[in-house]
Amino acid sequence: MSTRTHDVVGIGIGPFNLGLACLSAPLDDVDAVFLDSADGFAWHPGMMIEGATIQVPFLADLVTMADPTSPYSFLSYLKATGRLYPFYIRESFYPLRAEYDAYCRWAAQQLDTLRWGRTVVALETDPHDDDLYLVRAVRTDTGDEEVYRARHVVLGTGTSPVVPAALRGATGPVLHSADYLTHRDHLRTLPSVTVVGSGQSAAEIYRDLLEDVDTHGYRLDWVTRSPRFFPMEYTKLTLEMTSPEYTDHFHSLPHETRQRLGRDQRALYKGISGDLVDDIYDTLYRKSVTGPVPTTLLTDTEVLGVRWDAGAAEHTLRLRHDQLDVEHERRTSAIVLATGYAARVPDFVLGVRERLAWDPTGRFDVARDYSVDGGRGRVFVQNAEDHTHGITAPDLGFGPWRNSSILASVTGREVYPMERRIAFQEFGVPADALRPQAVVEP
Repeated sequence: MSTRTHDVVGIGIGPFNLGLACLSAPLDDVDAVFLDSADGFAWHPGMMIEGATIQVPFLADLVTMADPTSPYSFLSYLKATGRLYPFYIRESFYPLRAEYDAYCRWAAQQLDTLRWGRTVVALETDPHDDDLYLVRAVRTDTGDEEVYRARHVVLGTGTSPVVPAALRGATGPVLHSADYLTHRDHLRTLPSVTVVGSGQSAAEIYRDLLEDVDTHGYRLDWVTRSPRFFPMEYTKLTLEMTSPEYTDHFHSLPHETRQRLGRDQRALYKGISGDLVDDIYDTLYRKSVTGPVPTTLLTDTEVLGVRWDAGAAEHTLRLRHDQLDVEHERRTSAIVLATGYAARVPDFVLGVRERLAWDPTGRFDVARDYSVDGGRGRVFVQNAEDHTHGITAPDLGFGPWRNSSILASVTGREVYPMERRIAFQEFGVPADALRPQAVVEP
């Protein structure tokens, strides 16, 4: 074990911890290192569908909302790669998804604080100093163990694909959207494909497969529990909810209220781009000119179960229409689950479980400053706090604000100025509100 003590050890290198690495790189008083089991940066490689864009403007890059002058900004990437003027002429705020991935890989290549091929296996307290942590990692190339001593640990281990209970353990061709591109060519050779899900990924996969239904001759279905194909709400007053003050408001609410709001607000960040909804309709209309399109879109329909018939090489989906309370079945050769992702508690933290804060459901009880160690301010999380902080947790544009907060805790000073109030609206009771006078009975 090295005798070196790092100010920050980041575990996982997705966009949020990569942003933290970029923001900490210029700081002379922050010794940081970041570990990941992968060989290099890759952002949702299974969904790099040609032409797909990210759903936030380019300003929501790794650093700009914290430091617009950073050399790790998206605009710096465009300049360095000779793409700034073409992007300017394109006149769209929304980068291509493949372009955003290339930008992140470019930023990663500029940093010497990233350690790829390190699988973290344990997080422990330092037996010689109760304020320090030991991060044990195994090198994937040699199998050797490395130990990193840290004053602060930032967990950016990301989210994992969600498989609905009714489809767990299903055999036959069933894949998650995370692996879509790897299997797309095979899917096109099958008699029928069913997409299950209601968000952007489901819509993108359906649109991608829809283009080739007549060329390859398969039937394409789309099944969603949602009562309709919800477009993502992108009006400006709603966007104010991705703000520090709404995060303050959400965090201050009782646990039960946050749980309810979390369910109610999913359409705010898990809906479908309005442009994509329109494009799907236009594609259906265009293809219908020459005859019926071999596709069925089923809303308000829940998957209750599935059975695989190996002889017929097809699934039978058991479905239920919610409004009608009617069960029915539908056959399909393959199922693509665009059913989202969820944060998980990594096993390696269980060695310090008693030092961490937990909510009634077994998730991290995340403090307002993103720490999870009961007020010590030594262990922080990235994008594992939607149940405590609301819709800003997965928001790329709010990531730099969260990283500014984490660096303020690490350094004891506000390295990057943090906006405290940006919204025109009030999310709670205004401070100057008049309270009703109590009525005194005679």
